[in-house]
Amino acid sequence: MMGIEHLKNLALLPGAEVVAFADPHEASRRWARLAAGEGPTEYEDHRALLDDRRVDAVVIATPNHTHRAVLEDAFATGKHLLVEKPLCTTPADARWAVARAARHPGVVWTAMEYRYMPPVARLLDELRSGTLGRLHMLAIREHRFPFLPKVGNWNRFAANTGGTLVEKCCHFFDLMRLATASEAVRVYASGGRDVNHLDERYDGRTPDILDNAYVIVDFASGARALLDLCMFAEGSRNQEEIAATGDLGKLECFVPESSLVIGRRSPRQVERFEVPVDAKLLAAGFHHGSTFFQHERFFAAVVHGAPVEVSAEDGLRAVELGAAAERSVKEARPIAFGRET
Repeated sequence: MMGIEHLKNLALLPGAEVVAFADPHEASRRWARLAAGEGPTEYEDHRALLDDRRVDAVVIATPNHTHRAVLEDAFATGKHLLVEKPLCTTPADARWAVARAARHPGVVWTAMEYRYMPPVARLLDELRSGTLGRLHMLAIREHRFPFLPKVGNWNRFAANTGGTLVEKCCHFFDLMRLATASEAVRVYASGGRDVNHLDERYDGRTPDILDNAYVIVDFASGARALLDLCMFAEGSRNQEEIAATGDLGKLECFVPESSLVIGRRSPRQVERFEVPVDAKLLAAGFHHGSTFFQHERFFAAVVHGAPVEVSAEDGLRAVELGAAAERSVKEARPIAFGRET
């Protein structure tokens, strides 16, 4: 699914050309052909794509647990790399990727589409401009549908995904760090497997991924953030809702409603704004146009030397937070960064 989304968005990006794609799964290659047309070369093995001299930049959108192996081959080249989230499934592998990225001659970018959703980007801009004063509280709610079926049902098991709070929620931990401009000091989480996938069996195994959780993160700045995740909430009006509250007011954004609310305390005033998104971008994927804007920034870094906005280090920090939250759920205790409590 994400490979197709990247293909569709690259087709909309002036100056970019998809010259090849690779996938060991025949049905996935067939879907890629439908999305990309007959022009790109088709490979079964990603190593053949990496050997293709026409390829300047590579998008890695493989199952989470394959990222390290694919990156080992990709880092042996000088090609520019955009790696889908999560960077890796474990903090140890993500730290390895950060060390390799530091020595890599090409751009290394961790894909964090949610930063670039227009309503979210507008909220972040208002936050940076000082609309709220000092940020004290950040609440992120994602109420959505269950995990989709994927090739070989790899996403039904935490060993392959890193766990729901890594696989799905690294986006939100990335947003927390970005909004607070600070690093986490403590994570408290409670979650469960209560509704989804309970009757599914794969080679006799029952899926072990969380389908709901609350996660609270304390940051060094003194701000605190909350993630409210429910993956059996298809009946929601909005899939994502974000509220940021400071000493001067409150910001809220909603997706897919695509709106922003600015509330000021004194004098009390509440304003609502529509945040338009081009229909072509909405039709090119499932992330409210953000994949296109992310590719614009990646393209600028590759071609024009613009700064890398989402580094491998950012990818590592999001994985660390997700892994700590998964551990907090399992051990029913807070997890401190730097020391355990």
